[in-house]
Amino acid sequence: MSAEARTATPIVLLHGLLGERRDWDALIARLDGLRCLALDLPGHGDNRRLHVRSFDEARRWLCGELERRGIRRYRLLGYSLGGRLALHHASHRPAGLEALMLESAHPGLPEQQRPARLAHDDAWAERFEEEPLESVLTDWYRQPVFADLDESTRTRQVARRLGNHGPAVAAMLRATSLGRQPALGAWLAGTGLPVWYLSGSRDAKFHGIGSELARRCRRLRHLSLPGGHDLHLDRPDDVAEAVRAWCRDGAGDP
Repeated sequence: MSAEARTATPIVLLHGLLGERRDWDALIARLDGLRCLALDLPGHGDNRRLHVRSFDEARRWLCGELERRGIRRYRLLGYSLGGRLALHHASHRPAGLEALMLESAHPGLPEQQRPARLAHDDAWAERFEEEPLESVLTDWYRQPVFADLDESTRTRQVARRLGNHGPAVAAMLRATSLGRQPALGAWLAGTGLPVWYLSGSRDAKFHGIGSELARRCRRLRHLSLPGGHDLHLDRPDDVAEAVRAWCRDGAGDP
């Protein structure tokens, strides 16, 4: 690690459901000179035996990880579930957080839509608990949000995720269902924290979310990049360029 990287404000990276910290390797390799810390979320990777029961427990876990590593000032980048956890963390105004980047992350549902989402996620959780993982993953990656994947890419993605433990994934899915997430669009509209939002031009749902957030939120910058939902895996060069620009952006008061 260079002297520049050792003294830079670290970037803490949170992967999505079914992922692991190594998902960020291709991006980190393109961020020479920047200090990066990718974490395994509870229920994933080396933390597969660690379970949380709520967004607040996940926030306390993240605070503990930062404290254990002596990180007092940091930037936070989260993808999908990791982005939702990063957003929840940021909304509690942690003193050391300088900036937030969200990749393909949902800001939260209106209250009337949450019961249906809870039922949807519970049905998937039951499958992760009870069925062969390969079968569940094959169907998981056929959801509309992954519509940009061709068959060979989908097959590779399923193979990449076979190291997961189904019941651990199920526990995390239930604890951090979008149906349990606080709606934080209003917080994003009012925060003074610099927030960047990345979406893929072929990911219609999250491109639309990013465009709407940019319209409503005074400090949020929306970047649409070529690609689908998993930009940091599919377009690491483009995401690295965005991250470097984000790191040049000024810090603000959350």
